[in-house]
Amino acid sequence: MVKVFVGVGSNIDRARNIEAGIRALGDAFGTLTMSSTYESEAVGFRGDNFFNLVVVFESKAPPEHVAATLRAIEQRFGRDRGGPSLAPRTLDLDLLLYNELVRNDAEIRVPREDLTRYAFVLRPLAEIAPQLRHPVTGQRFADIWAAFDQSSQKLWPAPVTQTALR
Repeated sequence: MVKVFVGVGSNIDRARNIEAGIRALGDAFGTLTMSSTYESEAVGFRGDNFFNLVVVFESKAPPEHVAATLRAIEQRFGRDRGGPSLAPRTLDLDLLLYNELVRNDAEIRVPREDLTRYAFVLRPLAEIAPQLRHPVTGQRFADIWAAFDQSSQKLWPAPVTQTALR
């Protein structure tokens, strides 16, 4: 079994799509552990605010299967990958970490570059796995978050309860 970390986000009917996405992830992969949910402004385009969180689960599935399942769930909830990459999203499921795998090809990119670039990924990841180390740099995610310029990107607890998302 490997530990798989997935970033979950939405800025279109956010609470409903995140709740449905989490349910679909649980159906596909079993028991999920979730970070808190955070709200943030859209980055790179004008749009409604996002809700974001990180989930972790254990799986025997190879990374290709996990990535394909994430894409299928996104598509089921109306995600259009044909448009611009920085655009509103019904549901965004990003494979962040697959154990300690380091791989960057057309099919799989882990660890995801967004891990250290965006507060909406790093903060929930550091919350859910503070002692976990980045597979490339070896730094603990809690330390990466502590060193992050937190004034550069606005992020705050989302006005939803975790029980509403289960």
